[in-house]
Amino acid sequence: MSTKVFIGNRFFDTGKTHIVGILNVTPDSFSDGGKNDSVDKALYSVQEMISRGAAMIDVGGESTRPGFTPVDPVLEMERTVPVIEKIKKRFDITVSIDTTKGSVAQCAIEAGADMINDVSGLMEDEGMAKLAAESGAALCIMHNSNYFDKGTGSVEQEPITACGNGIRPDHVRYKPWFIEEIGECLKRAFDAGVSKDRIILDPGIGFKGSYERDMEVLSKDRFGLPEGYPVLLGVSRKSVIGKTLDLDVGERGPGTMALTALAVMRRISFVRVHDVKENVQVVKMLEALRRYER
Repeated sequence: MSTKVFIGNRFFDTGKTHIVGILNVTPDSFSDGGKNDSVDKALYSVQEMISRGAAMIDVGGESTRPGFTPVDPVLEMERTVPVIEKIKKRFDITVSIDTTKGSVAQCAIEAGADMINDVSGLMEDEGMAKLAAESGAALCIMHNSNYFDKGTGSVEQEPITACGNGIRPDHVRYKPWFIEEIGECLKRAFDAGVSKDRIILDPGIGFKGSYERDMEVLSKDRFGLPEGYPVLLGVSRKSVIGKTLDLDVGERGPGTMALTALAVMRRISFVRVHDVKENVQVVKMLEALRRYER
């Protein structure tokens, strides 16, 4: 059944798939670092994404690629806040701030950001959930294995089994660890007073610790996330595509579009991508076909 989620001044129909355009204002992002190293360049990218059908812009000032160097909050604000201010003045578009730091999120919201996209799942900054509750901003909570895996050996293991012409290595079973951990993230939000109808969940592809875990998550309906929440998939150009297809970052567009198609078929509400035009076309084509389903 189709429902709606309120983000900023807009209601989004969660029964449809909306494309979120990635705007990295960083010098070291794994895919597009340095592309938007000035406000003018960033605004040009935003204008281009909007014209190609983006429903939201996700602004990030700190790379979260493997082995990234953490950024001082002041520098992260200097990168993101002026851009958000200009976007909101110039364009009628919903804006998300991609950060794990409450101080950065606070300034971004004051600049006009409508949603907090926290890739730590509220585990990095204890004040983030309270900020989301008090500001009324929508909140995207991503599951991030880096904040849970402690090497306790408590998760189940599957044995090696044949898979086609090869062998599938041991890998961690999905549900025993994932459901409990995303529940802890949600508890932090609810304890702080965040309204359920403001929450979006992200399965955290690329933050699972292994290729096998990422593939296990992608194989599940709704990526294994609990019912009752819109889902955002962020898998654009990520290593799970590169390892599957043996491709470098710049060649992973078709793999990204394949996963966008999967998201549409599973009625995932949001897909976060670099290549807006191509992924919007995937969504439009599949949703047009859906109208003829019997």
